[in-house]
Amino acid sequence: MTPTQLYLGFRFPHYIISHVVWLYFRFSLSFRDIEELMASRGIFVTYETIRQWTLKFGQRYANELRRRQPQRGDKWHLDEVVLTIKGKHHYLWRAVDQDGETTEFGKNSTLRS
Repeated sequence: MTPTQLYLGFRFPHYIISHVVWLYFRFSLSFRDIEELMASRGIFVTYETIRQWTLKFGQRYANELRRRQPQRGDKWHLDEVVLTIKGKHHYLWRAVDQDGETTEFGKNSTLRS
């Protein structure tokens, strides 16, 4: 399905719908926050319309973003740092693949013996 067919029948052009859905998924904004942002730009769209757009187009955008991400490598190593704050050890670690992409990270705290 081409982009023009996908947005056929909508009152707003595809670039406005795309921008609204991007705002919702990229930043932690509510539908009403996005409604106010768009109104400040002279585009009046209700929060209910924004909700419907995110339901209809959100999965498609998420799939596209996932497809654009670099593939994870098959070799990785663990970076670990130990910090002592107020006598308590904090272990910070991250798993990094051969291309330098962080695959996982975490924190663990233990009391000093």
